[in-house]
Amino acid sequence: MITPVPAQAVVRRDVYANGGTFADPNLLWYARGVAAMQERPLQNPTSWRFYAAIHGFDQSLWKAAKFWSATEPPPDPTDRATFWEQCQHGTWYFLPWHRGYLLAFEAVVRDAIVSVGGPASWALPYWNYFATGHNALPPAFTEHPADWPGPGPNPLFIRRRFGPNGNGVGVSVRAFDINRRAMADDEFVGAGTGAAPGFGGPDLTDFEHGSSSHGALELNPHDQVHVDVGGHNAQGVRGLMGKPETAGLDPIFWLHHANIDRMWEAWLRNTSQGTPPHLNPDDASWLGGPTGPRVFAMPLPGDPAGSAVTWTYTPATMQDLTELNYSYDDLKQGTAPPITAPPTALAVRRLRPGAVDAEGAGVAEDQNVEMVGANDGPVAVARSAARTVVRLDAAMRDTVTASLAEVPGGVPDRVFLNLENIRGDSDGVTLRVYVDLPEGADPADHPELLAGSIGLFGVSAASRRDGEHGGDGLTSVLEITTIVDALHVEAAVPESLTVDIVPRQPLPPGMELTIGRVSVFRQGR
Repeated sequence: MITPVPAQAVVRRDVYANGGTFADPNLLWYARGVAAMQERPLQNPTSWRFYAAIHGFDQSLWKAAKFWSATEPPPDPTDRATFWEQCQHGTWYFLPWHRGYLLAFEAVVRDAIVSVGGPASWALPYWNYFATGHNALPPAFTEHPADWPGPGPNPLFIRRRFGPNGNGVGVSVRAFDINRRAMADDEFVGAGTGAAPGFGGPDLTDFEHGSSSHGALELNPHDQVHVDVGGHNAQGVRGLMGKPETAGLDPIFWLHHANIDRMWEAWLRNTSQGTPPHLNPDDASWLGGPTGPRVFAMPLPGDPAGSAVTWTYTPATMQDLTELNYSYDDLKQGTAPPITAPPTALAVRRLRPGAVDAEGAGVAEDQNVEMVGANDGPVAVARSAARTVVRLDAAMRDTVTASLAEVPGGVPDRVFLNLENIRGDSDGVTLRVYVDLPEGADPADHPELLAGSIGLFGVSAASRRDGEHGGDGLTSVLEITTIVDALHVEAAVPESLTVDIVPRQPLPPGMELTIGRVSVFRQGR
């Protein structure tokens, strides 16, 4: 049986290991493999565009970006039904599906590289944007890299990559907006609606091509990096990386996902925490993959005549890198959550996302999830900002206040801010969310009140009434335990919390964005 597992063990290395330029032979071979795939017609299942459509596809968007013309014949309907629009988002299958997707893509590129005399040991590099000075797009992906040997244009460059500035100049990931908080979550699956989403996402067992609530690692850094690179220009044109339907067309997509895959492996090995190792779910419904007629399937190179074969897989087969015959050169750099000073009232305890049993399994024993309060209704985000007030139930406030009291050895409640049913056509937008920002204050002066940044990756598709999820939009869950605890130091938890939602860039004219409800939940004993 043909599989994408390499015949010899390969090592995925940091794209910046040799400066992120074409002086690195591995990166140069990547460009040559990409170029070979880009030359293949869309109908070829191992072509560049076919592989991008596996992640997502929108005919009008592809035509507007000149990746598909009206005169080009589409792929075979059977191939489209089997392979296209598969990406798993907002589900506990997010990580294993993308691992198989990467593995198959890597095999296709390697096959192209070997066909032109390249090394059979080639492996996909990863982009560790958390490393100091490496948050900028690697130089080899810019329009005119000084060392691109040609012939022809640089295959790693695309024009629809606007970046956080909206002009395509100096594309980078904003260090202020990305974080590694997910690496501190002990549990792969969250505690339920309103509370911790879990490291790997909610336990949805259907084939989910874009559910509404994302897991911690998917929310940040995954979504945020997509938005930072893609962005939108002043006219509201979205970059390819900012939408699931076009993201796979950008060559940096694959290096970003290799880093997400690396962070999953680092989380499993728990190299940075010094606690028992984390575990993947052992539920049969996770191990076996989604219910329904669709399965995880990828096209792989077949015979020399150019035919392709179908490879299918499940999360169970995506767990062990040794069996998959690849590894990473470093599982420590950029995978540990940042060390911060403990909040005052919690200084005598370790603030932990969940209990961990002696064998290292992430468990949520006796976890209660209750809503503490909510605002009065939908919030329309203007070009620059929006403010709303969340009123808190008195009894729930007392419960949270008691939990945050200094009790040696106690485990405090965790408190979560929910932005529910975010709807709009605002792909490429980042929202910075602040709690109890003083009236008239500059948000930049109060980073301690930042609940988190939300990259609205996939919001337009999630907002379509005729879409898979009926226009429910996205729901983002941000932990605000330390912010609430700091408020508690001065007095009891207040009667209400003010929430400011600040777009990182002003929204372009005509771009709509609403939030159905803003709520606060507690998760505790």
